[in-house]
Amino acid sequence: MGVLTPPTDRTPKQDRSRATRRGLLEAAVACLAEHGWAGSTVSVVAERAGVSRGAAQHHFPTREDLFTAAVEYVAEERSAALRALPVQGRTAVVAALVDLYTGPLFRAALQLWVAASNEEQLRPRVTELEARVGRETHRIAVELLAADETRPGVRESVQGLLDMARGLGLANVLTDDTARRRKVVAQWAALLDEALG
Repeated sequence: MGVLTPPTDRTPKQDRSRATRRGLLEAAVACLAEHGWAGSTVSVVAERAGVSRGAAQHHFPTREDLFTAAVEYVAEERSAALRALPVQGRTAVVAALVDLYTGPLFRAALQLWVAASNEEQLRPRVTELEARVGRETHRIAVELLAADETRPGVRESVQGLLDMARGLGLANVLTDDTARRRKVVAQWAALLDEALG
């Protein structure tokens, strides 16, 4: 019979703390996507996450801390999902990349961008976050597309794809653009086949 290790109070408390933090981040993204910056307060997020405002502020002392962390958290989750995609042809990769810009994360990020354009203390944090997310997304796109960026025009083609995906995400904010988007994705995949060789 092995030696039993007595349970510690720290492990469950740490697990609860991580779960609370994750719940707050997910609630913040959902609130931003549904209610925009003006309607997304720490109190609204805490209520949606099922915790007190004090618990929310324990994890995220300021509103800016909460919302930039929330967008970063979901961006990391999406990047992990992209990295886990099996390489399956350019059309599927283009569609997966476009999907990054048509879901709740993009809506939440868009709300954060608009707020940052008017909030001086938020702007540098969002600018830095978006630059980091953009670099990571570009790197993953290059990998998934098996793109050789040493060839002239390839880097710009990949960046054009990501810029086009962002534009499709904007078009999807006001109306469901699914049918047109499928055609654009197929065309971009064909263009990338030609550009990337």
